[in-house]
Amino acid sequence: MSVGTELHAARRLVVKVGSSSVSGDNAAQIPTLVSSLARLHSAGVEVILVSSGAIATGVPFLNLEQRPDDLATQQAAAAVGQNILVNRYQRALGSHEIIAGQVLLTAHDMENPTHRGNAKRALERLLQLGILPIINENDTVATHEIRFGDNDRLAALVARLVGADRLVLLSDVDALYTAPPATAGAKRIAHVPYGDRLEGIEIGEARSGWGTGGAATKVEAARLAAEAGTTVLLTETRLFSRVLDGEDHGTRFDGAPQAV
Repeated sequence: MSVGTELHAARRLVVKVGSSSVSGDNAAQIPTLVSSLARLHSAGVEVILVSSGAIATGVPFLNLEQRPDDLATQQAAAAVGQNILVNRYQRALGSHEIIAGQVLLTAHDMENPTHRGNAKRALERLLQLGILPIINENDTVATHEIRFGDNDRLAALVARLVGADRLVLLSDVDALYTAPPATAGAKRIAHVPYGDRLEGIEIGEARSGWGTGGAATKVEAARLAAEAGTTVLLTETRLFSRVLDGEDHGTRFDGAPQAV
């Protein structure tokens, strides 16, 4: 069975997309990404999107040339960018007659039992109502001490929270390699069995000036989700539709075997 077939057969799927894939010139990828989400949604899959990109989307509207370093300006950019980003998603989803629901979380929300329970209840109800939740870190109120650091980890925590059977981590890298992809001789790793520590593999950091996560954060997130039994696919945003068509791309992390 291809990974694409597995995704279509999923009960509940979390898809995470990175900042560099949906901001700047790559904002034009949003309709294509949404079309893939709509395919899964129409197949009966309960889909949750975890999307980075609020700060990167907001920066040009603040007349800044690069991601700000200070927290206050990051928060201001996020406040502007989150509104614009979700609007772009909703315009694309509207053509498929799907309504989005915005959910903003912080690390504290996932650590606090009451907040975590509230988030789970809200997400469950949104899914029951046929809404596609779009989750991002609440950058406007988060501080350096409580931020997730990257939405790969947030996506893994959300997958665990809602009991997702599949997690897809999308970025500007098509798969995990035995060394950074630009390195001569680097080979794609198509499959990572549960418990494989990937010894001897050189895992790189972030490539983009906008995103905060690199391959290392994705591997950590994949392991976090896999521990709860979630199967994880790491691949490139522009290849997602082709994966759904049955093509072999990306790296698949097996989830922990579930007790019968």
